[in-house]
Amino acid sequence: MRVLVTGGTGFIGQAVCHALRGAGHTVTIVSRDPAHASGTAVGWDAVGQAVGAADALVNLAGEPIAGRWGPARKEAILQSRVNATRALVDAAEAAAQRPGVLVSASAVGYYGARDDELLDETAGPGTGFLAEVCRAWEHEASRAETLGLRVVRLRIGMVLAGDGGALARMLPPFRAFVGGRLGSGQQWMSWIHRGDLTGLVVEAVANEGYRGAVNATAPQPVRNREFVAALGRVLVRPATVPVPGVVLRLALGEMADMLLTGQRVLPRAAERLGYRWQYPEVLGALRASVR
Repeated sequence: MRVLVTGGTGFIGQAVCHALRGAGHTVTIVSRDPAHASGTAVGWDAVGQAVGAADALVNLAGEPIAGRWGPARKEAILQSRVNATRALVDAAEAAAQRPGVLVSASAVGYYGARDDELLDETAGPGTGFLAEVCRAWEHEASRAETLGLRVVRLRIGMVLAGDGGALARMLPPFRAFVGGRLGSGQQWMSWIHRGDLTGLVVEAVANEGYRGAVNATAPQPVRNREFVAALGRVLVRPATVPVPGVVLRLALGEMADMLLTGQRVLPRAAERLGYRWQYPEVLGALRASVR
């Protein structure tokens, strides 16, 4: 298949493109700087023609969420996701020949802070900034259903890989013997190894059973204290220096809420469709990520 990928130059996108090529697909990346993208790439000014030439769309574009959230930052996080998705769907609507499928990223932040509640794809949206972003993001993607595309909305958990994302930011303090839980450590973490996320994207592109919301998480969410204990074990370091919630809030403002609360998410749709995780439990996923 001819697959058009937005966000294909990022920490997740590069791995997704590699996996798609490995599965035999032809990949074109939409990039703000196509000259520096790896492989075939076009700019956003050519997205209409590129969508018309594609069999499948994979939408991963969006500003990173790490860092302090001021008003301008929050607007960029929201609009980067909504606008990229809207551009793809608008281009599909105008195309003489439309792609068959749109696989569009979302996040487990859709569910908001839900404590111990078990959350599968049937759970409703939560409250808070990230939940609002995810609802708007998914709304734009769902418009493609009215055009006849099969739409898959991947609600992605924390992605584990040692060369980027949240885990890469955790490694320096742990290696310096100052790692530990965040706040109480009781908050749930719904995570997925990057290799399993790319596997789910490849499956979602090719398998028509994938449609609607799909939780892209491992089947075994863990509490933050369990996660940091596992990371300390892998690194052979103690995980005994907690970061108080008040310190996180002073440093990160509203963004600290994402770290101090969580969701206990279960990937029922992928399980039902027979997806087999390479890394279903966190210790093995961490070992594979930092080796």
